[in-house]
Amino acid sequence: MIVKARLHPAWSVAAVAFIALIGAAGFRSTPSVMIEPLHAEFGWSLGTISAAVSVNLLLYGLTAPFAAALMAKFGIRRVAAAALALVALGSGLTIWMRASWQLMLCWGVLVGLGTGTLALGFVATITGRWFVRHRGLVTGVLTAGGATGNLIFLPVLSRIVESSGWRTAALTVSVVALLVVPLILWRLRDHPADLGVTALGGVTELPPKPTGGAARTALRALRDAAGTRAFWLLAGGFAICGATTNGLVGTHFIPAAHDHGMPNTTAAGLLALVGVFDIVGTIASGWLTDRVDSRILLGGYYALRGLSLLILPSILAATAHPGMLVFIIFYGLDWVATVPPTVTLCREYFGAAGPVVFGWVFASHQIGAAIATTAAGLVRDQFGAYTWAWYSAGGLALLGSILSLMLFAGKHLKPIAPGLGLAVPAAKA
Repeated sequence: MIVKARLHPAWSVAAVAFIALIGAAGFRSTPSVMIEPLHAEFGWSLGTISAAVSVNLLLYGLTAPFAAALMAKFGIRRVAAAALALVALGSGLTIWMRASWQLMLCWGVLVGLGTGTLALGFVATITGRWFVRHRGLVTGVLTAGGATGNLIFLPVLSRIVESSGWRTAALTVSVVALLVVPLILWRLRDHPADLGVTALGGVTELPPKPTGGAARTALRALRDAAGTRAFWLLAGGFAICGATTNGLVGTHFIPAAHDHGMPNTTAAGLLALVGVFDIVGTIASGWLTDRVDSRILLGGYYALRGLSLLILPSILAATAHPGMLVFIIFYGLDWVATVPPTVTLCREYFGAAGPVVFGWVFASHQIGAAIATTAAGLVRDQFGAYTWAWYSAGGLALLGSILSLMLFAGKHLKPIAPGLGLAVPAAKA
């Protein structure tokens, strides 16, 4: 008699997490398609609107380590459901705003907190608990969930803004986020032990209980990790990653293309195409992370990104010519390919505390994104073009390559587990 192998529940959890990340990504698509409509209706400068996006990006990052600690304390399912509800609330309230401070509150604070909870710290928590085998690959697939969300929502929201106005687009994001909540409550599980199984590919125990509250756990993890050289190299590189993706291209590519005469819908389609190739690149990066040293991967990714950004000012035009399409493909493959190797290195250096420490590394990503978003808006207001923003980002990406390769100095150190009471660092990485 042939007995069919039962699919491990880790795959079901990963699928639900993927859908949740798509739902949260709905709002990630809105700033780039709403900058021009908000500027036209309210007369707010691009610098003012970019500042609201910067608040969102900043909280999106700073929430991540606390969210990872909250998931350890209260469970992934409840925290993820609450986060999606917060995204829906923040996006929905924008339809009544009349002043720029209300934009800061809705886009910046509420949605920043909600999307930050379902950021890459969420990915690290899921893969750390549920997967031993294929961990790098699944990290790549889940990370690609955000790109899939952009791919789905960006062209749709762009057309909604064009045909029905930005308020309808904001309500669309709210509805989509709310629709995912029941699925989270129904199918997502906090730990393999909840279903009487072990993580895929290994024998795992229940995660250690954090000592104290979630905030204390997150802050203790930061304190301990900050004493290592590896943390600062990872955080520095990831800050540059955020500056050169979400902060600059994700927010300002459409306005920059519009400056050169390209219609917003065409530019939005190109940015969505970045998402298509990002999915391929991130999944491939996850596969490579299971096989190639993560330091080499990061060094290569940042170097290639820097070169692509340095040539972008010379190829921006009113039409999507072949040179622009080559850039979109090349840049898209590299968009968030940095995530799987960075998650892996956090676990390598910091052991079981890797998800919380990665939350802080991801916070640096969003700090870099927030700075770049505001700086690029100010550059555009001051000089009438984004040229110097592109060149600066290219140089920063090349610096990120150097920082990543410097991680080889601490390659053979044993992992530590800051913030969870598991061990005290015996060596500085």
